[in-house]
Amino acid sequence: MRSDNHTGLVSGTGLIIAALLATLVALAFPIWSYADRAGTGLDTLDSGTVPSPYGPLSGLDREFVTRVRLAGLWELPAGQQAQERGTTQAVRTAGLHLIEGHTFLDARVRSVAARLSLELPNQPNEQQRQWLSTLSAAHGTQYDRDFANILRAAHGKVFAMVAQVRANTRNSLVRDLADDANTTVLDHIKVLEATGYVDFDALAENAATASPPPLTNSPAPPGPVPSPSPPVPVTPPSGYPLPPAAARPNPSPGS
Repeated sequence: MRSDNHTGLVSGTGLIIAALLATLVALAFPIWSYADRAGTGLDTLDSGTVPSPYGPLSGLDREFVTRVRLAGLWELPAGQQAQERGTTQAVRTAGLHLIEGHTFLDARVRSVAARLSLELPNQPNEQQRQWLSTLSAAHGTQYDRDFANILRAAHGKVFAMVAQVRANTRNSLVRDLADDANTTVLDHIKVLEATGYVDFDALAENAATASPPPLTNSPAPPGPVPSPSPPVPVTPPSGYPLPPAAARPNPSPGS
């Protein structure tokens, strides 16, 4: 009788141990399988990353460099137009800041792209051309309002991307470019808001309902370049002229 009880106890203990082992395996398996499964965040980072002399260059890094260039291709002419059409000094001042900031950033992004062997766009994308068309069709106070709100909404989206890139990039050139972009974009946000025309309720509603923007075609470089050649200024097509590259602008008196 005692032998039977002992056998039953051993058998019961074995069942408990087996159940515990099965539970541990079930808990551990998702961790192991997650590490090997395609489509995870780490897998996406690695698959979109290429080497460079300045550190790994991710897909988001390339997207950021492309978007900095695109921003200058439409915001520079928008700033020039604001100085001509703005009906208030605040709007004209905002236009001046756009010109100065993106003249500097465009020179910086062309230098970074040359070192990383990245191709850059030469004209605004379709959405940016639509914004320029809207501004070109407006006059008077309506122009001031459209200018402030279109540019402020665009800068808000870029500002969020700059923060993400600055926090996560492993590339030293991209990190420095993000620092410059952060300073420039924040300055533009402030001067646009200073016009008094920004509709903050509309900005909040649009942010709450907007879908993620489509990725821009930001090709990977052909390979690391040990001694990158000097950047060559890119001339945009007729209708969207870029001022010549300049050094970092000094703050304008009274702006």
